[in-house]
Amino acid sequence: MSNPPSRPARGPARGPARARRTRPAPPAGPDARGTELELEVGPVAHGGHCVARYEGRVVFVRHALPGERVVARVTEGAEGASFWRADAVRVLSADPDRVEPPCPVAAPGLCGGCDFQHVTPARQRALKAAVVAEQFRRLAHLDVEVTVEEAPLPGADGLRWRTRTQFAVDAEGRPGLRAHRSHQVVALQDCPISTEAVVGSGVLGARFGNVGTVEVAAGSDGAPPLVVVDPLPGTHAHVPKLPDASVAVRTPEGLHRVSGRTWVGERVDVQVGDTRREHVFRVGGAGFWQVHPAAPRLLGEAVLAALEPRAGEQALDLYAGVGLFTALLAEAVGPDGSVLAVEGEERAVRDARRSLHEHPQVELWAGSVEEALADDELAGRRTDLVVLDPPRSGAGRAVVEQIAALAPRAVAYVACDPAALARDTAFLAQHGYRLDGLRAFDLFPMTHHVECVARFVR
Repeated sequence: MSNPPSRPARGPARGPARARRTRPAPPAGPDARGTELELEVGPVAHGGHCVARYEGRVVFVRHALPGERVVARVTEGAEGASFWRADAVRVLSADPDRVEPPCPVAAPGLCGGCDFQHVTPARQRALKAAVVAEQFRRLAHLDVEVTVEEAPLPGADGLRWRTRTQFAVDAEGRPGLRAHRSHQVVALQDCPISTEAVVGSGVLGARFGNVGTVEVAAGSDGAPPLVVVDPLPGTHAHVPKLPDASVAVRTPEGLHRVSGRTWVGERVDVQVGDTRREHVFRVGGAGFWQVHPAAPRLLGEAVLAALEPRAGEQALDLYAGVGLFTALLAEAVGPDGSVLAVEGEERAVRDARRSLHEHPQVELWAGSVEEALADDELAGRRTDLVVLDPPRSGAGRAVVEQIAALAPRAVAYVACDPAALARDTAFLAQHGYRLDGLRAFDLFPMTHHVECVARFVR
């Protein structure tokens, strides 16, 4: 996939940043919330905001762009805090890449689901690249060149890509999304980054009772989406009729089927050399699967390119989910090789068994990655390749040390948080593994999130 041209993220204006209050300060006290400050905005930071300064204090500003001059309203401002948070409520000097947000609730004080709806898609990718590079400089002490690759979209301009969306439910039973860093639910009639299938499930026009969250998952097999309802603790959920979706209620015993099926089907076409092969997976309930429709193919191909698996090799797939990378590795190493997949979520392991039954060279372990890596049986095996796709918090020092002890020739690390990846890169370096390649993909347009695939070798 070719790298799209992207403009480097701009830094703050030359000279010291200027800031002043634009209205009288609130009475002396422990909180400056509501105070409006005129700020010159500095560089983008990890988390969907930019950095500015006011009287020596750092202010993290949302809804802004580097180099802009804005009026920002403080949203979190304890008097003794080392930093404040604020929303840009008026733009005095706009960046050329600023646009009108396509969603009417992507604004200060409203929905917190998106961070960059006020920015052109190309500039969003440049901002994310700057964040990834900054995290590697700060946490791994490495200068890396980063280009965030654009992913094919079913919609236009960064919209209609999210195949799985969890909605919160307000006190009146209306689904929506929460405001940024708040329990307040902003009721929605549409979510422009969610796919037509998710919105077409009927959830946003329905009313629920005794329900905390409603998650909609739309698979790629063409079947109706699955709606998973989470009741409030100790209550019985009222679920409206949703004729265009399968419906299940989450209970302590598991998913209770209301209508349709309790899983979604996913089809993935992956190109390996001159061969394109379709893989079919079953994902139970609202289990983990990449939310961007192009993500499984892009990440699968990136992992294979990073590891370059050979026939007969032995591979380890950690945090394997329902087995996307397991299936690809199994085909690559062939019947004389082997793949051991480790996953802690029991439903995902059961789904993986259904999806991978045609690969006798695959072995599935249900349990924590830490316990699996400490198992004497695994320590006695040869491990040529490792792929790990940990949760947002990353793999961590203990897991990295255990992987290094297995001495694989290559490690592919799939990460949705650049800070966790950079931290674990430093841990890997301490154990003799160097970063030998890094790709970043824009699989979460309009948000600050970015997916990376890193290659490490001894």
